Amino acid sequence: MISQAGHGHIGGSLSCADILTCLYFGGILNSKSDSCKDPSRDRYIHSKGHACEVLYAVLSRAKFFPEYLLDTYGNDGTLLGGHVDSRLPGIELSTGSLGNGLGFGVGMALGARLQGHKYCTFVMMGDGECYEGSIWEAASFAGHHKLENLIGIVDRNREITLSNTEDCNALEPFSDKWKAFGWHVINANGHDYSCLDRAFVEAKAEKNSPSVIIAETKKGKGVSFMEDEVGWHHRVPQGDLLAQSKRELGMDN
Repeated sequence: MISQAGHGHIGGSLSCADILTCLYFGGILNSKSDSCKDPSRDRYIHSKGHACEVLYAVLSRAKFFPEYLLDTYGNDGTLLGGHVDSRLPGIELSTGSLGNGLGFGVGMALGARLQGHKYCTFVMMGDGECYEGSIWEAASFAGHHKLENLIGIVDRNREITLSNTEDCNALEPFSDKWKAFGWHVINANGHDYSCLDRAFVEAKAEKNSPSVIIAETKKGKGVSFMEDEVGWHHRVPQGDLLAQSKRELGMDN
């Protein structure tokens, strides 16, 4: 998608690909293509909306829309633009303005409680996104109201557009910040399916507070020359680099 369009956010898409795979194909998220309007479905918000390509790939593989639409990514008139668009089946909220997704997730979780629904709301955030004050305003509200049906996920790849998060504006002690706002914190390897599965099960079982899974990841995971290289935040692989990427990801057959 990114190569043919000539733009996109490949590093941050690859860093959270395993997390989304676990959510959608590991029995965690109660949301199916044939019931995407069911009021009892779980809600998923992709707050780091610039990393849209991974969500498009996962939703198409999960049959929310045909895979051939992936070929239209970035074209004029497509619904597969550079940030996620709620006009696509399976996407609950148009996102891309960083810091907004958690606030909407808090509203969905509170609404579910008030209406007596049992669904969970999951919100994927980037760690650089957690510089935004709106994240912590929403975190404070969720902790105060003990929204146990809200599960945050932080893609902790430790890189932003041009730097490392800790060099730009340190987030650590990151877990302690969430705990201070009343959240149940779970640290996990964001590329280990067994670890992620245990983390989601623990989060869904929590009954006294919202939970956040801080998933340690690598930006550009799976492609040797992209991993932990900040330049691959939104570079585009072409030619030999594209071929190497596909080989290393097992896509060359």
